[in-house]
Amino acid sequence: MCFELDSLPPVPRIAGAAVSHDDLELDAADGNRFAAFEATPDEPNGISVVVLPDVRGLYRFYEELALRFAERGYHALAIDYFGRTAGAEKRDDDFEYTEHVEKTTPEGIQTDINAAVERLRRRTRAIFTVGFCFGGRNSWLAAASGHGLAGAVGFYGMPAERNGVPGPTQRATELEAPILALQAGADQHITADLNEAFERALAEAGVEHELVIYEGAPHSFFDRRYEEFAEASEDAWRRVLEFLERHSA
Repeated sequence: MCFELDSLPPVPRIAGAAVSHDDLELDAADGNRFAAFEATPDEPNGISVVVLPDVRGLYRFYEELALRFAERGYHALAIDYFGRTAGAEKRDDDFEYTEHVEKTTPEGIQTDINAAVERLRRRTRAIFTVGFCFGGRNSWLAAASGHGLAGAVGFYGMPAERNGVPGPTQRATELEAPILALQAGADQHITADLNEAFERALAEAGVEHELVIYEGAPHSFFDRRYEEFAEASEDAWRRVLEFLERHSA
């Protein structure tokens, strides 16, 4: 698990920014219908972001993050993972996500990401994925899935093989877009050796990348409640925005 249900992004609102938003249901190529939240700026900068949540799927943290992106001119679309098993309806806070995340497949997730990308493509010049935890891993894998991304950002994602499924480290030669990895130095599961192997694989594959380790920060540090990691969060957010601008030309 990544954030708590009452967590919020440590990103300040921009007062007076004109943004519209809507709950959506998107249709994937395999017939899956899934929930999404779209935030659209009145003055778009031509850059779009697909926001990929943690293992809980779509909930308030990611809706708020989409709004923070839109306030800065980015067209943002946060998606859910569980349309195939839980439907596309809004869910209560007591939703038991564990049984549903176990039934997701890498292929299904990438099919849903593609549906989000296609919705954004007709009105943008560059599309990125930005994911957290489970979504961080899937964000990087999206760069190997033929979506035509301008870049892929992941916060504390697992880069290694899991349950026999190759991760971004193993698939580094397939990655077709620049990678930004923002990892937690005190993460108990994503250890230093896994991050080192990921960076080494990216370098050997010639993938343009930046991997940042926030020493002492725990998994899910990008949370307004963690005041002691406010500096790390501020730096990570700055790097995300710089990455989007740098690779959208």
